[in-house]
Amino acid sequence: MKLLLVALGVLMILATVLPFLKKDEWWIRIFDFPRLQITLIIAVVFAAYLPFRGNSIADYGFLVALILCLTYQSYMMYPYTRLSPKQVQWSKKAAKDSSFSLLFANVLIENHNAARLKEIIKRADPDLILTAETDDWWREQLKEFDQTHPYVIAHPQDNSYGILLQSRLELINPQVKFLVQGDIPSIHTRVKLRSGMEVELRGLHPRPPVPEEDGRSTERDAELLVVGKEVKGKKDPIVVLGDLNDVAWSRTNNLFQDISGLLDPRIGRGFYHTFHARYPFIRFPLDHFFHSNHFRLMELRRLPYFGSDHFPVYIKLNYEPDAEKEQEELHADQSQKEEAEEKIDRVR
Repeated sequence: MKLLLVALGVLMILATVLPFLKKDEWWIRIFDFPRLQITLIIAVVFAAYLPFRGNSIADYGFLVALILCLTYQSYMMYPYTRLSPKQVQWSKKAAKDSSFSLLFANVLIENHNAARLKEIIKRADPDLILTAETDDWWREQLKEFDQTHPYVIAHPQDNSYGILLQSRLELINPQVKFLVQGDIPSIHTRVKLRSGMEVELRGLHPRPPVPEEDGRSTERDAELLVVGKEVKGKKDPIVVLGDLNDVAWSRTNNLFQDISGLLDPRIGRGFYHTFHARYPFIRFPLDHFFHSNHFRLMELRRLPYFGSDHFPVYIKLNYEPDAEKEQEELHADQSQKEEAEEKIDRVR
């Protein structure tokens, strides 16, 4: 039993230490994802090992290493607990003309439970609906929302990277772009709110760093950072959303936030795990909403299961000019800017 605990503990220590390496290989970056699971396993190993411990340096060194790893993993997840200060404040107004709602769902291309998703969308009644992994079948199934959401950007694909935006708010200069890879589309548009204010919107779904998709995270990271650099230079309100195939507490996510200056409404509110919808113990926060400091939050929630491996998510934001004074924009330091440029240069 002691040997088993040592083996499991050493594995968790390695899983904690490996992401410190600035390498893009999938077998390193994959350990960014299960921080919560690693933390729970470390806690169990530590408690179970105590009755077996001796007075040797090796025993105490092992326990100290477990404590250090437990502390680090907890530190990385802390911002996404209710103990942390909120990065985005609750709205102080109820102005319909300056608020808007968005629903995002990765439909899972082989999932055909469209009826359940349509029921969820109708109940949530968002102003904008963004769906990923949409092929021609899913485009046809969701076409009924074109009646209520007549502004549409559709780019269905059969490779699990199709994307679809349907909006009841006017879209200005909508475009589909391929930022890094020729088969990975993203949506770029301006959205006119009821007040007449225009908001920049980016809908993303980069390829994940897993062996069957991509053996490294380079392309995913570069796509996020290309968008981060682009939106940083804009003074207009901005929202970036989608299945980013990265977890909230990864190094790349933190780098994206600092490069872009965008805020994360989950900070101080919870994990909002969205994947994997079928397996409660294997869940990570993969689906994201980021926005500039022009907005305060009215609502944020995970929506019910509909057959996909992702849960849908819903957010409602309110544009409030005074929010900028209360919510400080994030900034990257010089080393972060250099790291971002290096990652982008690797795919050029």
